[in-house]
Amino acid sequence: MLIKKRTPRLYGTVEAGFENVMDAFRDNFERRGETGAACAVSINGRLVVDLWGGYSDPERGREWESDTLVPVFSSTKGFAALAAAVAHSRGRFSYDDPVAKHWPEFARNGKERITIRQLLAHQAGLSALDAFRFRSFGDLDTSAIRNELAAMKPAWTPGTAHGYHTWTIGWFIAELVRRTDPRGRSLGAFLQEEIAGPLEAEFYIGLPPDVPDSRLAKVKGIDSPLQLLFRLHEIPVPLLLGFANPKSLTSRSMMDADRLVANGNFNRRDMLAIEFPSGNGVGNVRGMANIYGTFASGGSKLRLTAETLEELRRPAVAPANGWFDLVNRTELGYSLGFWKPIASRRFGNSLAAYGHPGAGGSFCFADPDIGLGYAYAMNQIGGYMDRNPRENALRKAVYSCL
Repeated sequence: MLIKKRTPRLYGTVEAGFENVMDAFRDNFERRGETGAACAVSINGRLVVDLWGGYSDPERGREWESDTLVPVFSSTKGFAALAAAVAHSRGRFSYDDPVAKHWPEFARNGKERITIRQLLAHQAGLSALDAFRFRSFGDLDTSAIRNELAAMKPAWTPGTAHGYHTWTIGWFIAELVRRTDPRGRSLGAFLQEEIAGPLEAEFYIGLPPDVPDSRLAKVKGIDSPLQLLFRLHEIPVPLLLGFANPKSLTSRSMMDADRLVANGNFNRRDMLAIEFPSGNGVGNVRGMANIYGTFASGGSKLRLTAETLEELRRPAVAPANGWFDLVNRTELGYSLGFWKPIASRRFGNSLAAYGHPGAGGSFCFADPDIGLGYAYAMNQIGGYMDRNPRENALRKAVYSCL
């Protein structure tokens, strides 16, 4: 079914039975302030929702196209975790291996026994950026800081609690993938050659120079105190209080001293060109849904093993002190680099789902119960994580159609 052109113009198709998603997408523009966005859903390899519309660059009046690429901030972490899952399927490591088995320099300052599983569940206590100074975007590349990562000291006893490793988790995944890969590939190269390339899905951690600027959506976030005042209702109060205290673990984990990871910088080519696997992934929403849908439906094209797929399905296990996240300051579930559903924060059909949201409300996930891959991204962002009303409306509409 084709959406008729309108202002703002919306395009795409949905299979019969998924008309509710089309309606929710239209409502996002007409009632919820959407500027430019796309949503795609794959079920058992079949694209049942493929929608895009609005403006990729509102200031220039450039429309969102079928092949528009958009930064997805922390949703990037999910694709880094998928790359690690492929490495696991290749037999490169066990999730219960100590990290130091593959990275000997990591075995310092009380980190000798930290397992890959604990690290990827944000339980290692290695979230704070106190020891890092980033004076250029190149300093955010994993290769520039691997020594500092190895020297970090846990902020709590590993395994007793968890706290979102906002920027560090992507670097740790990248170094693990590189060290266990016989060819020593970077995470960005590994992702292209082992996942995105075979699936003909456009997603990059490290944007190639030959991608023209005209294909990139320009994101608009919270770039000033005045804008923050209009977005306060989107940020949970405990998280906002954490931001306000520069000595808090929240602030020390989420804010770098040089503000290089501010939202406005994600429109810059020199920022998007580096490999920063916690936050600068750029992709086509259709391709993102295809990637997650492949994992959700058995991963035969990627030669995923049954053991890896079962690991991804397993429900999150709370650390000793419970679900409360010391950085995000709310209850969350993590496993193998992904967000996982828990009783107080659900997505997908069951606890088997896995994925990752991004700043402002992008969200990509797999639901292996029904072979579903879901992706939504937009360029008008705010203070939301996974509770952006626009994304929530689309996700609710998708599941109402199943």
